[in-house]
Amino acid sequence: MRSRRGAGALVPWALALPPVAVLGLFFLYPLGLVVRESLGGDGGATTAAYGRVFAQDAFRDALGNTVVIAAGATAGALVLGFALAIVIAFVPFPGGRAVGRFVDVFLSFPSFLITLALLFVYGRAGMANGLWTDVTGAAAGPFGDFLHTRWGVLLAEVTYFTPFVMRPLLAAFSQLETAQLEVAASLGAKAPRIVRQVILPEALPALAAGGSLVLVMCLNEFGIVLFTGAKDVTTLPVLIYGRAILDGDWTAACVVAVVNIALSGGLYALYRSVLARGDRGGLRRARA
Repeated sequence: MRSRRGAGALVPWALALPPVAVLGLFFLYPLGLVVRESLGGDGGATTAAYGRVFAQDAFRDALGNTVVIAAGATAGALVLGFALAIVIAFVPFPGGRAVGRFVDVFLSFPSFLITLALLFVYGRAGMANGLWTDVTGAAAGPFGDFLHTRWGVLLAEVTYFTPFVMRPLLAAFSQLETAQLEVAASLGAKAPRIVRQVILPEALPALAAGGSLVLVMCLNEFGIVLFTGAKDVTTLPVLIYGRAILDGDWTAACVVAVVNIALSGGLYALYRSVLARGDRGGLRRARA
């Protein structure tokens, strides 16, 4: 009897070994190599490279740009995604179902494709500048260098990441009982109040999930910044590319990579902590 119990206890461990081995080989081992290189590689563990990189203005500027753009893009995607999801889910209009399906397709688009499309609209030779010069006769349009600035990067990231907020929101709204909205409307509640007191509380978990995903992805976004051609906007991923590929300074690149990983991991841990507290609070309210 004891041998059978022991064999049964070993089965879960045996099933867990293959995915753990794959995770260790393809993720943990390369990550360990990055950390080791940032500490001096085979020459002995030292944090001298961290002090050297942290003292550089380029690193501080890249860190500030990364945090500001990621926070701004996340806030913009949350606001725009929430508004668009409400329209698609609760406002009947022709083609609404097709628009909802297009959101799923949009998630598969590469980020540089969206940036390239924005260049056709807001680039120097884009539609917006062309329309302006045709109407006013001016030599140049008002959006000449717009996409090459931090605001252009922010617009591109909000455009690309908004569907990542809309998808969980649409799933949450599909579970919302329409009877709640009908009762609120029959009691005289206006649309803003219904959104604030009925829809928003149901959407908070989906907003938290979508917002955390967008924030982490924005912190690690490389293609959008590269394709906008914003030379004065350097983020941590772009700095890693420059140090490793252009300068050949792999130690500095690994230092910046470790900082980027720590920043992303810390924000994800904070999100999980807030989500766990929210779940415990909801459980207490349900028991009460």
